[in-house]
Amino acid sequence: MVSIVATITLFNPMRIVFMGTPAFAVPTLKALHEAGHDVAAVYTQPPRPAGRGQKDTPSPVHEYALSHGLPVFSPESLKSPEVQKQFAAHRAAVAVVAAYGLLLPKPILQAYPLGCINVHPSLLPRWRGAAPIQRTIMAGDRETGITIMQMDEGLDTGDMLMVERYPIGVSMNSGALHDMLAKKAGPLVLKTLEGLQKKNITPVAQPHAGVEYAKKISKDDYRIDWNRPAEMIYHQILGLSPTPGGYFTYGSETIKIFAATYNTNSAKAAPGAVIDDTLGIACNPGILHPILLQRPGKKRMAANELLRGFSIPAGTKL
Repeated sequence: MVSIVATITLFNPMRIVFMGTPAFAVPTLKALHEAGHDVAAVYTQPPRPAGRGQKDTPSPVHEYALSHGLPVFSPESLKSPEVQKQFAAHRAAVAVVAAYGLLLPKPILQAYPLGCINVHPSLLPRWRGAAPIQRTIMAGDRETGITIMQMDEGLDTGDMLMVERYPIGVSMNSGALHDMLAKKAGPLVLKTLEGLQKKNITPVAQPHAGVEYAKKISKDDYRIDWNRPAEMIYHQILGLSPTPGGYFTYGSETIKIFAATYNTNSAKAAPGAVIDDTLGIACNPGILHPILLQRPGKKRMAANELLRGFSIPAGTKL
């Protein structure tokens, strides 16, 4: 598929419903709003407990919509006939979806003439599912992209409307990739809408080959297994940074790693063994060199700073 890269000039303002929840979706909503499209409604997930006080907090999309006078709807589900009737009553041309987080049933998908289009931060069909950005980094992919997709009832299986590809920097973590893709999504959505208006976009079915599923990140993904290659552990750490971080245990402490380097040299030591006084750790194969770590209840600190007050001597088995 060839990306459209021409400079955006708004062809004709469209009546749009936007559906999104986290910070990733805000730049897309902002782009639509500032381009002059008529945002008839913003759908986002209901306020959730957050922070130390676990106080119900509106989503980033909710906050943007309120601050710009856009009507907000936050149903717990889209399955009820009442919610679906209300959704159809907005009489939009299209719904733009970016990390909304709720299932869209068939009546929602078919409510508007142009249906629902989705901003997906991967090169579909690779990394369908919940955590494409983290899984892209954890797999060591050297290229990613954004796919604008016509939504259907499957899990990220709809026809592709537009794709842009981007290289991934060698040391880019998931936080940096998230921010880059969030920034690029808005202009690509505007190009897609213009193409749909002009009827010069041909939907392309996703290939059957190359399907990968980006399952939700779980606690099982956080723990570092020193029996894996150092390169894979390095990408695991990048994929879990800036939060929540990968971790290992030392004594009774759980120590997180947020940045590291590695080499492929044979350590001539068992996986998990500390091989020097700078916290080089043997892997299978290779050696991992943690750069930024955090002990429980402490601030993040460089490896040499941590080791000044907390000894992890060579020969220790982690």
